[in-house]
Amino acid sequence: MFEPLTPGAEMDGFVVGERMHAGEMNDIFRVTRSGGGAPMVMKVPRVGPNRPSESLIGFETETMILPALSGPHVPRFVAAGDLAKTPYLVTEWIEGESLEDVMKYGPLPVIEISRVGAAIADALHSLHSQDAVHLDLKPENVILRPGGGVVLIDLGFAFHARFPDLLAEEKRFAAGSAPYISPEQVLGDRSDARSDIFSLGVVLYEMATGSLPFGSPRTLAGLRDRLWVDPDPPRARAPAAPPWLQEIIFRCLEPHARDRYQSAAHVAFDLRHPDQVMLTTRATKSRRAGITTQIRRWWSTRGERIAPRRPPKALVGTAPVIMVAVDTTHPDDPRHAELQRAASQVLSFPEEFRLICVSVTRGGPALEGPEAMQSASGIQLEHLIRLRHWVEPLRLPAQRLSLHVIESTDPAEALLDFARRNNAGLILLGAPGPHERSLAWWRSVASGVTANAPCSVYVVRIPEGGRAAATE
Repeated sequence: MFEPLTPGAEMDGFVVGERMHAGEMNDIFRVTRSGGGAPMVMKVPRVGPNRPSESLIGFETETMILPALSGPHVPRFVAAGDLAKTPYLVTEWIEGESLEDVMKYGPLPVIEISRVGAAIADALHSLHSQDAVHLDLKPENVILRPGGGVVLIDLGFAFHARFPDLLAEEKRFAAGSAPYISPEQVLGDRSDARSDIFSLGVVLYEMATGSLPFGSPRTLAGLRDRLWVDPDPPRARAPAAPPWLQEIIFRCLEPHARDRYQSAAHVAFDLRHPDQVMLTTRATKSRRAGITTQIRRWWSTRGERIAPRRPPKALVGTAPVIMVAVDTTHPDDPRHAELQRAASQVLSFPEEFRLICVSVTRGGPALEGPEAMQSASGIQLEHLIRLRHWVEPLRLPAQRLSLHVIESTDPAEALLDFARRNNAGLILLGAPGPHERSLAWWRSVASGVTANAPCSVYVVRIPEGGRAAATE
């Protein structure tokens, strides 16, 4: 139907280089501008007899969605070819190595699983924040940059809340890669961001054990097994895996989306802070459920259906990370009560959230005294205890809460860095009091955080003789 491209050909100002991949659905070439410049990637769908229609539908989907996305976690869109002539998609060249290549040598060390898994979760969080769901997360679609970041490629199966879902409209079979897709994808729902969290759980399982939790099914009946099958615990296959990692993996792999992590940002946080992971029976599980239990699960899923839904924009990524800056150096400050009240009000809205309480101290003493509480570690403990007392009135479940004391000579920058690294969606902090106005506003911690925060900031202020006021 279309003339195949060959190295050396020139088309629409691009010079075709080597073919890097020849797949069932696409050919991928390295290309450059005819006038020279940095290398790029050209994807060309395979069209013709015995070619799957998904290749063109996926091409249309990716060409439609990719230009609407931005940030370091997706390839930059360059150009797209005319469907009536030669369809192609050109994106930037991503320097790095695929996770699939990294995993060829077997399971990864736990420290690498944490680092890479958190970076993938960051990338998913960025995608979900832009109203998109990847729906084809797997090792070959994850590019690890030399600096440690992650780029997610191949958005041919993706869903975007503001665009038509071509695959849902034109296809009836579950779209995605069989070992990695979520139960709701199997049942026809392509609109839930938590599907990517299930796929991330499969990738984490594979990184930890070198195997797949549900195998590689080739039939729809085999795909449906993940609605009820209880996979081997990761620690049964890889005894060196710590309980906290099994907890995270199994929570990602819950068959019902409501029981999984509700945000990729929460997964990233737990992978970076294993000491904060709330362990449940998932962590200690040593074998599959018994045959009777699994038969009961199978029976309960017979005929189960999910009607495809199109969520409003507000439902994409509604599980925020909320960060509260608490001044534990001055525990009697009157702003604490108002900050607690503001936090309580904010936390009453989302269905699920992660609250992070952060205190920044100037560091330990130059010379440690003989008493435990006069040491650097003792002072750290004292501030953690103060944070614990501060948060007690909020009565939060342990799995939604974490406490951190950071040593820094620049509190504003420390708070900003922590917020960026942990995907904070909202920061709460107190403003300078009336008696502190002799200090320039631009020199205050609140000013620095408000001016440079990567998210919204809720500032609690106590005016003279009045109630607290908040500004955002």
